[in-house]
Amino acid sequence: MEDAPVKKAQAGAPAWVMTFADLMSLLLAFFVLLFSFSEMDKQKFKELSGSMRDAFGVQREVPAFNPPIGTSVIARDFSPGMPTPTDQDQVRQEAIKELTEMRKQGENEEAENDLLEDLEKVLNYLEVEIAKGVVEVQSDGERVITIRIRETGSFPSGSADLSNDFNPVILKIARLTNEIGGRIAVAGHTDIVPISTDRYRSNWELSSARAVTVLEQIVEKGQLDPARFQVAGFGATRPIDSNDTAEGRARNRRVEVILLRGGSLDTEYAEGVSREASAIQDQ
Repeated sequence: MEDAPVKKAQAGAPAWVMTFADLMSLLLAFFVLLFSFSEMDKQKFKELSGSMRDAFGVQREVPAFNPPIGTSVIARDFSPGMPTPTDQDQVRQEAIKELTEMRKQGENEEAENDLLEDLEKVLNYLEVEIAKGVVEVQSDGERVITIRIRETGSFPSGSADLSNDFNPVILKIARLTNEIGGRIAVAGHTDIVPISTDRYRSNWELSSARAVTVLEQIVEKGQLDPARFQVAGFGATRPIDSNDTAEGRARNRRVEVILLRGGSLDTEYAEGVSREASAIQDQ
């Protein structure tokens, strides 16, 4: 038998040698880079890290279990703090409180707009009387509108009998109270000059009698519900002007028709008069 022919080897290196050479070249370059990194100038590295720390302000050595906590991301030094967890009930209560305040604010704005409309209505109704100085109109800016009937033109001096010429004004006030609604107080006031007659023993009786007269006329002419009204006589205890002059005493002799749109009539009126009295005394 003849032997099998021997296969001749090709001239040159095998093909896998090229791949192996490429791999060795890459590994060599990789280790050369690692070596170059290990030989980096430490002084230059410190300068570089210092520049980074000064630029960002966060390169501070803090233990890992106590991370830095601050109030500003641009602060150079952070102050550590303790986070306080927020209770779910507390969040709910704060949200309800904010909603309540917003609702109250909306209601107050609506009430203020209604008050301005009613005040404008009163001023239009009594425009002529205000120009003549027979009545005065004032508002506290919240709920109360006060119509002041001055003694001049309404009552004779020392009397509680309403002048016939003043009946048209009473009719206008009755219509206003009917349109505006709410509770009404009628209060009589005098100056500090004492009075003592067969009919009225003091300023208290005179102020009360005048308030009752005005109240009865308003209820009668306007066909209004008496339950909406209350009457008071304050004598000379609630001045709105100085009693040292004739003009001031003339302003203090008055009957007030107080229109209150919601709330406690006694409290609101007492607070309003107290503020006015304090302002007069300070002058």
